[in-house]
Amino acid sequence: MITLNTVTLTTELDLPAYLFGIAMLLIVMLLHGLALLQIAKRYEVKSFLYLAEHKYSSVALVFYISVLCLFLIHIFEIILWGIALWVFNLLPNLGQSILFSGSTYTAMGFMDDLLPSGWKMLAIIIAFSGMFAFAWTASVMISMTKNFRQAYTRLHMQKLQIPNEVIERFK
Repeated sequence: MITLNTVTLTTELDLPAYLFGIAMLLIVMLLHGLALLQIAKRYEVKSFLYLAEHKYSSVALVFYISVLCLFLIHIFEIILWGIALWVFNLLPNLGQSILFSGSTYTAMGFMDDLLPSGWKMLAIIIAFSGMFAFAWTASVMISMTKNFRQAYTRLHMQKLQIPNEVIERFK
């Protein structure tokens, strides 16, 4: 008769990693989505107003500030993953936890897999969270470029001394 040790089976299947990873993935994606909505909403309103006021350089400034905020969201998420790894004693110190989460979140993989046995799948889940977040951020950035391009082109048209009535027709 074959008996299975449930602790060994749980460890072999990385069940704790799946449960913890899915919970963290949901938290990270929820925070990511909320932050993206706030940044995109503020950018759209500001850039629309600046376009209407012919403040084309201000549109560029708001665009670059928004891109910086998008970058900072990813840094925050890497730190969040790192803190979670450290709090659950999966890695020995906070610095190493953040570095490991950054390595896996960006899918760069420049660090060895330091997770204990039974938690190896967590690295893949962290990588998925990064891929999802980067794709979502890229789609927001693509939508943001419409007003940015419009402002840039209008500014260039002004420098070429094209009449304002012609510039205003450009959308």
